[in-house]
Amino acid sequence: MTSIDKSKPVFVSGANGYVASWLVKKLLDEGLTVHAAVRDPGNEKKIGHLKEAAVSSNGKLLFFKGDLLEVGSYAEAMAGCELVFHTASPFLLTVKDPQKELIDPAVKGTENILHTASNTPGVKRVVVSSSCAAIYSDAIESVNAPGGMLTEQNWNTTASLEYQPYSLSKTLAEKKAWEMAKAQNQWDLIAINMSFVLGPPMNPHETTSESYNFIKQIGDGSLKNGIPKIGVGVVDVRDAADAHFKAGFTPSAQGRYITCGHNTDYLEMAKTLLPKYGDKFPIPKSGVSKWLLMIIGPMIHKSLTWRFIRNNINIPWKADNSKIKKELGMEFRSLSETMNDSFQMLIDYKILQPK
Repeated sequence: MTSIDKSKPVFVSGANGYVASWLVKKLLDEGLTVHAAVRDPGNEKKIGHLKEAAVSSNGKLLFFKGDLLEVGSYAEAMAGCELVFHTASPFLLTVKDPQKELIDPAVKGTENILHTASNTPGVKRVVVSSSCAAIYSDAIESVNAPGGMLTEQNWNTTASLEYQPYSLSKTLAEKKAWEMAKAQNQWDLIAINMSFVLGPPMNPHETTSESYNFIKQIGDGSLKNGIPKIGVGVVDVRDAADAHFKAGFTPSAQGRYITCGHNTDYLEMAKTLLPKYGDKFPIPKSGVSKWLLMIIGPMIHKSLTWRFIRNNINIPWKADNSKIKKELGMEFRSLSETMNDSFQMLIDYKILQPK
């Protein structure tokens, strides 16, 4: 049981990130002092939305410079904190050098954060943003899991530098976190294993995540002839932030938490947008033939390999979210709300235009 003193500041790495921004807002709204670690505290475009959130809250926001690959760069930001949220990690599916762009920032960044936590008197709990990617690579693995469903007991054993390197980065980073947690007794560790995170970004023009690109493609005509029916889990970005908050402040929280609101697929997700936006935008209404994808997939995108298509297209994806519901009292927004709010924000910011 770990109780956190809410009068003490709370540390957040990568504080201007997609999920982290909503977490910072939640912390500020609860009246907490947030030590926000970002790469460049002087970049107003990247942090302005957090300053705005602070103005309309009861909390206090302080910015600190921090770099995942720079040893000790988070020491000043973490000083005086009992609770540490480590959210900073790249989410990129297309990279030239997986080791340099994904593995090193994820693993070395985790090491740096946790070493700093161990060297900071008073730190009691660390909550790391992990991913369901640390649990699986392909949807077929959920079909083959005991009971046909992924749980917190599962670990990704199929990702590599050559195949699903992003999943490998999340797996290695979380394993490093648990290894370091077990080697000390000052703080406890909670892992939030998020599925595909969607929902409105707090800073739309500066958001570069794959989540944002996916929603954009649904509405810009890229997928008008059909969308690959890929089995996937989805969680709203606002719910993901809430899950982090609850993990930090629930004394009995422990271990890993699958943070997934819906077991779904790309086609079902797109269809939630048709009632409201189907007349004005080229939203896909059907899936793409698996056999057609086997022929043209590798030519469309290098990630659409035969192996990926075979193991993910038309394959249901299921994960058990009962642990986070029971232990942290999590409730999740509907898939329709998440998709519609995401889409509307892109329209509001003129990133998507009606046809």
